[in-house]
Amino acid sequence: MMNNPLIAEFIGTAILLLLGCGIVANVNLKKTKAEGQSPWVLITSAWGFSVFVGAYVAGKYSGAHLNPAVTIGLATAGKFTWKMVLPYMISQLAGAMFGSWVVYLVYIDHYRQTKDEKIVLSTFSTGPAIRNFKNNFFSEFVGTFILVFCIFFIASPNITFENIEILNFGIGSLESLPVGILVWVIGMGLGGTTGYAINPARDLGPRIVYQFLPRKEKNADWAYSWIPVIGPILGAVISGLCYSVLI
Repeated sequence: MMNNPLIAEFIGTAILLLLGCGIVANVNLKKTKAEGQSPWVLITSAWGFSVFVGAYVAGKYSGAHLNPAVTIGLATAGKFTWKMVLPYMISQLAGAMFGSWVVYLVYIDHYRQTKDEKIVLSTFSTGPAIRNFKNNFFSEFVGTFILVFCIFFIASPNITFENIEILNFGIGSLESLPVGILVWVIGMGLGGTTGYAINPARDLGPRIVYQFLPRKEKNADWAYSWIPVIGPILGAVISGLCYSVLI
């Protein structure tokens, strides 16, 4: 089954969100072993390692995009067929929803103990440190531009499916570690403004899951939700165009 790239994208993205959202839940929810231990370096490191693990698992089967922005960026640069973009994005969103839902199940007792809805939402989706939509959008745009632009130089040709080459550049096992390091340093250098979604599925999938939780006063902040979706997509498109012009 893993030979199907859509299943690989689902599993890889689910692992990414399970481990990434898991660290945020662990340091923020009430009465966990790591409650209050939330230095930024811990969270950014965990997200970087989560990308590494998810990409390592999925890489040789799908190219380990694990991110609609990466998929769109590769397609914009002519490195991925457009006919597979939507199926990849659906698999990524579904994987993100599943992974974040498992985090909820793992920490369900601690979610019940945590009454602050802003903290609960933070374990699912990103949010701005200072609410300024223009600057928040720009932060997500820049972070994703750097992510996708650098991936072009890290990834290598490796994926075919059903005798049709669908991906000229993909992330295999050798490339998964540098991509994880890339996400890590983006978080440390650029993530302080919005929590650096840099991945529409990473933010939207868990936000949808949060919306359906049995909590009385939940607020998914849908007014902000378009920023970690549209900002990364636009950053990826511009990154793909720049790469096409420069290389």
